[in-house]
Amino acid sequence: MTCVFVQLRCNPGKTYEVAREIYLREIVSELYSTSGDFDLLAKIYIPEGQDVGVFINESLLDVPGIARSLTTMTFKALHGG
Repeated sequence: MTCVFVQLRCNPGKTYEVAREIYLREIVSELYSTSGDFDLLAKIYIPEGQDVGVFINESLLDVPGIARSLTTMTFKALHGG
């Protein structure tokens, strides 16, 4: 599985509706409300063999109320052991 973090900026007044819909879809490992440029931070494990962009676009970014997203890919920090 590939772990990615997706930051979401929501339309004004829609953060809790967006969070509720994401939670109901059962696609995130963790979901946090955040301060700053983005409103939500989602930790998502992409199934092996799935294209990250397609998975995020089809499973997450069609949620009504999302204005913008920023996806951060993760890689192992240590090799071996």
